[in-house]
Amino acid sequence: MAKSLNILIAALSLIAFSPFCLCSKAYGSGGYLFPQFYDHSCPKAQEIVQSIVAKAFEHDPRMPASLLRLHFHDCFVKGCDASILLDSSGTIISEKRSNPNRNSARGFELIEEIKHALEQECPETVSCADILALAARDSTVITGGPSWEVPLGRRDSRGASLSGSNNDIPAPNNTFQTILTKFKRQGLDLVDLVSLSGSHTIGNSRCTSFRQRLYNQSGNGKPDLTLSQYYATLLRQRCPRSGGDQNLFFLDFATPFKFDNHYFKNLIMYKGLLSSDEILFTKNRESKELVKLYAENQEAFFEQFAKSMVKMGNISPLTGAKGEIRRICRRVNHAY
Repeated sequence: MAKSLNILIAALSLIAFSPFCLCSKAYGSGGYLFPQFYDHSCPKAQEIVQSIVAKAFEHDPRMPASLLRLHFHDCFVKGCDASILLDSSGTIISEKRSNPNRNSARGFELIEEIKHALEQECPETVSCADILALAARDSTVITGGPSWEVPLGRRDSRGASLSGSNNDIPAPNNTFQTILTKFKRQGLDLVDLVSLSGSHTIGNSRCTSFRQRLYNQSGNGKPDLTLSQYYATLLRQRCPRSGGDQNLFFLDFATPFKFDNHYFKNLIMYKGLLSSDEILFTKNRESKELVKLYAENQEAFFEQFAKSMVKMGNISPLTGAKGEIRRICRRVNHAY
């Protein structure tokens, strides 16, 4: 744990004393987010999040990818408001039940652990939405990726949207245009789409998310020809035509626990696991050029990934008097 924490602290210290304020006007919101939001109200907030994420990584190497995914799935549904964390209760139908999240989204207990520690340090101050944003950044850093200042000041929603989770989060089998449209609805563009997809340099996917590529991509009983047939043969060994739905596979088989640019190198070799990955290289000229750029230049990928993460984190946050600061992330305060 000490080694992981030292990596985080070293990376974050490079940006901690920036001479300017990285104040971000949030997309779809009248409020501003800024990295210094808790400097006086909870000065140890970021340190607490970093420490717990580092400890979790030591025990579960999959956790960083899970935390990144939670932030992504949160922001694409009603904005970055921690709605994904709410359990079903009263009038709330949890987003955890949606197709993108059911039997897939994880890390909820760790977010609650972070929240509990923050409540001990500074009660009713740090939002669950900000915890998700910080944990996503720390997860990237601890696996070898870039760091960035996280604009803060989000508040938590008092509701969730199951339909939004089902409809707004890009799916593995969506067409390129459908995925790009879903990004554009959030104020994100094609560059954001390609760079943020690079988060699949870590993490896993289930057999059920790509099985059609192995056996019946276009409804004609034939495999996806944009998938390396050698790679497909290996995948079929643990992803049969039926059964094994929950079997896990690395999204980046080359360096599955390291945040790097091998994801893009895999796409060029037609070894992207998901259809939604490979189509970045096969279905659009502009995205193909970006894939090639990031495959050749990891620094360019890291720089854009950090920018796009800040941009995604600015999607329609609740600020000012909107929403609340939940005391427990899985339920709204009036449920007490």
